[in-house]
Amino acid sequence: MDGVHDMGGMHGFGAVPYEKDDPAFHHDWERRVWGLCQSTSLPDFVNLDYDRHNLERMPPAHYLSQSYFERWLYNLTTMLLAGDFVSLEEVEKGKAALAGVQGSAQENGRRDDAAGPESADPFAHEVYRRDVSAEAQFKIGDGVMTGSPGQSGHTRLPRYARRKSGQIHLHHGAHVLPDSNAANLGEAPTHLYTVAFTAQELWGEGASARDKVFLDIWECHLTAA
Repeated sequence: MDGVHDMGGMHGFGAVPYEKDDPAFHHDWERRVWGLCQSTSLPDFVNLDYDRHNLERMPPAHYLSQSYFERWLYNLTTMLLAGDFVSLEEVEKGKAALAGVQGSAQENGRRDDAAGPESADPFAHEVYRRDVSAEAQFKIGDGVMTGSPGQSGHTRLPRYARRKSGQIHLHHGAHVLPDSNAANLGEAPTHLYTVAFTAQELWGEGASARDKVFLDIWECHLTAA
């Protein structure tokens, strides 16, 4: 994505805060949000990449001012609204409507379309590798150059690694292409590689000459160096 949400390598935010023995949750409401995100039924059009892209559509001012789990709650709420799983009135009141709920049968004044155990964490066990007939363009050890998508939609090529040279470290076969899958345009399986970059290539001569960064990058974002 091209926006404030792609924060990797951005300057001006100060040091990353460090808290010794940092707990997973600082407040009880954060536990509830995590539980909701793991167990709520989602619209059929939602996939892992759509989920990520939906968060990237969060207004920049809200994204920068809200906490981690506040962003999670925003993401879940907007997906449920987009799928007509809830109404804006229900969200504002914090209560499910007892009548006129589209697509949900009711019994004794209760909704009966709650998620079951099989719905928990729907993306955790997904397999994204696919078989394709196209041969891989690169092999381990090849030098490559990343492109610059310059698109408003989702992409897994981070901004700080665009137009940078690296070396193929691993080849993972073909995987679902997030750029296409996020927009529900099909899986478009594409060969996926782990590419090694020197820290100085990414951050300049001031970076350590000993360090490297390894990124998983799809073939459509690479050319031979």
